[in-house]
Amino acid sequence: MTVKMVDITEKPGEYREATAIGVIKLREETLKAMLKGEVEKGDVFSTAQVAAIMAAKRTPEIIPLCHSIPITAVKVSFKPGKDTVEVKATVRSVAKTGVEMEALVAASVALLTIWDMVKKLEKDERGQYPFTEIMSIRVESKVKGGAHELSGP
Repeated sequence: MTVKMVDITEKPGEYREATAIGVIKLREETLKAMLKGEVEKGDVFSTAQVAAIMAAKRTPEIIPLCHSIPITAVKVSFKPGKDTVEVKATVRSVAKTGVEMEALVAASVALLTIWDMVKKLEKDERGQYPFTEIMSIRVESKVKGGAHELSGP
């Protein structure tokens, strides 16, 4: 079996945008500590946001056959629920190929970073994680062509 990178040499560069979302389930007490800024490791949301941006930019180093493309913007947002946090990562570029993988990697790394930041609070008496779960990581939307606003801060 052979493996090859898809040749995109002849494709024109154009506006690309993709948004990926995912959810992490946590104990209610953990989420309250996050929202109050009482997590020992520090600001969970800021750390996860920076990790997601870094991950989007390094996607070709993680996924072997992804093309290296110029990332022009990354937006990461968080929507806390009762015992969940939804992460949304939107990535933009002007390139010959899409940014879905960059958005998926960004959302995934944000979720993993949240887990890492709060794992001390999530462990039970045996050191296990019976409540913690990363769920439903998917591409919510993608855009090809045109120019669009990346809303929010």
